[in-house]
Amino acid sequence: MQGLTSNLALGAAGFQLGDMVAQLFFFIVLLALLRKFAWGPLMTMMKDREDYIANEIETAEKSREEAAIQHREASEELKKTRQDAQNIIEDARKTASQQERDIVESAKKEAERIKVSARQEIEQERDKAVQVLKDQVASMSVMIASKVIEKELSEKDQQELISQYINEAGEER
Repeated sequence: MQGLTSNLALGAAGFQLGDMVAQLFFFIVLLALLRKFAWGPLMTMMKDREDYIANEIETAEKSREEAAIQHREASEELKKTRQDAQNIIEDARKTASQQERDIVESAKKEAERIKVSARQEIEQERDKAVQVLKDQVASMSVMIASKVIEKELSEKDQQELISQYINEAGEER
């Protein structure tokens, strides 16, 4: 029995060795097929994915840098715009102040011109009034003298005559 067992053991070992060789062969074939049909495309897909991710990271980094540059430029432009606005406001204040001074100066000159004109007009009217009075006094003097010459009057008559002529002159005006 021992012989049979050893044969069986050898047979079993042979069977096992043959099975192992077959399994090894099929495993190698399977590895070759996997390498050709699965591993290669899988590695290609992984490489493509790695390249895609690297490209996306690079693009994101460039976008971040561009955004930072644009942010700096926008900040500088905002500062410049604020400075320009401040300058415009300051210029407007200066212009308004200058216009205010010009308007006040012009108003003062106009007021002075109006005063001078009014004074001249008042003087002219006063001179006219004085001239009219002189003319009236002269004409009254001539009338009184002619009346006096016509008749010799007493003092009382002279006073009445003067009063009468003054009243007549007052009514003529």
